[in-house]
Amino acid sequence: MSTSYVLPLAAMCQISKLVQKTAKYGQFNEAEVSTFLKSIVNLSPAHPEDVYDDKWVIKEGCKTLIQQLSPEGEKDVELVKYVGSLMQLERALSANPKALDELASRLNQVERQLLHFDICDSTIVAAFADIYSQVLSPLGQKIQVFGQPDLLKQPSCQNKIRALLLAGIRSAVLWRQLGGKRRQFFFGKKKIIEIAKNSI
Repeated sequence: MSTSYVLPLAAMCQISKLVQKTAKYGQFNEAEVSTFLKSIVNLSPAHPEDVYDDKWVIKEGCKTLIQQLSPEGEKDVELVKYVGSLMQLERALSANPKALDELASRLNQVERQLLHFDICDSTIVAAFADIYSQVLSPLGQKIQVFGQPDLLKQPSCQNKIRALLLAGIRSAVLWRQLGGKRRQFFFGKKKIIEIAKNSI
């Protein structure tokens, strides 16, 4: 089986960290988030790893993944909840043809907007957030975001978090397409850690 499924898993871990940074501190660093936002509209890559154009952020995700799975690693329960919630929501999406069609249509609209705006422009971030709110969020249990209440009330912060969660769903889709399964966390943990270490 391909080992490529570890890359989107690492991406989900890193995206979850970025959600935490945005929700708790209002940090939304373009250098950190742009690769994941670009992945949302990179739907036909030649190779799975081409979904993420910045290898550095994936290496950071691999480090986060190793930390969460290693016995000696410092566990982040919040981060694990985010990753699990993304996987659940992706499953609901994959079982809903109407939502998949709507998602494809909405992403085509964003691709047209990208002819005029950068990926981190507030217009694009708001468009991604809108897709998450209208197409994905209604499909399952809402993902609970932990952070500063004052920040979480701000529309711009809400948009950034939702755009990141949409990127997380993109990685969850890729993870499943490449053979990712939940049982690997129980029976294949060492293998995942080994692959992640080789990817750093």
